[in-house]
Amino acid sequence: MYTLSLAELFTAWLALGAQSWGGGSATLLMIQREVVERRGWMRAEEFTQAWAICQIAPGINLLGLTILIGWRLRRAPGAAVAILGLLLPSVSLTALLTAIYASIREQPLAEAALRGVVPATVGLGAILSWQLGCPLLRDSRREGPGSLAVSLALLIGSGAAVLLWHPPVILILLGSGALGAITEVLKRLRH
Repeated sequence: MYTLSLAELFTAWLALGAQSWGGGSATLLMIQREVVERRGWMRAEEFTQAWAICQIAPGINLLGLTILIGWRLRRAPGAAVAILGLLLPSVSLTALLTAIYASIREQPLAEAALRGVVPATVGLGAILSWQLGCPLLRDSRREGPGSLAVSLALLIGSGAAVLLWHPPVILILLGSGALGAITEVLKRLRH
């Protein structure tokens, strides 16, 4: 049986950390591609569940996800090398870029470049949303039309609630979790 080495885990996360440009959505997309599609360390459904766990935990979700994946693969040493690998290049590059930006921030080309980055990050976020939503909807469809309807209602309803009323994210997550649990209890009572 193949055992993932800590060196392999570290170098994978080091590469992710060096490429983690564009913020949370871009980095999450890269992590999903590396962990699920390229290396096969997790199935898409497992990745989506891990991300959901990180959404309800306090703190920085990407760091939580990195620790969770590292822990899953190699326990405490895996969590440590994964987080070190992710943070080492990104912290170093962020410090360097901050120093460079401070010297050019009022230049028209720098301002124009930043305005161009925003649509790209939105596009990456849309792709990521699709990739995270597909496993959820696939599983729901397999469970039956009722489960699919609940998943779609929670997906659309939580988005609409944020757009219309701007509640704290924790309320959306707790409310959606409660509705999901109630639906499961009702489903079990019927069977």
